[in-house]
Amino acid sequence: MSTTKVHLLISINDLILLVFYFESDCWQFRLISPGGEVFGKRKIYYTPEAAEKAGREWIDQGH
Repeated sequence: MSTTKVHLLISINDLILLVFYFESDCWQFRLISPGGEVFGKRKIYYTPEAAEKAGREWIDQGH
C-alpha cells in the first residue's frame, strides 16, 4: 500500500494549495479552484518547500 502525506493545505487568492508526499512520486503540489477543478503537473520535487514554492509561483503567474 502506498503512503500519502499532506504537508500543507492553505487558501491563497480563492485557490487551495495542497502540498503532499506520495511514496512513489516524492513531493508534489496541486491547486484546487473554488469550483473544485484541480490543477498541477505531475512533477517531482525533492522537498516540501520546493513544491510549495512552485505552487505559489503558479498562483502568482495566474494559472
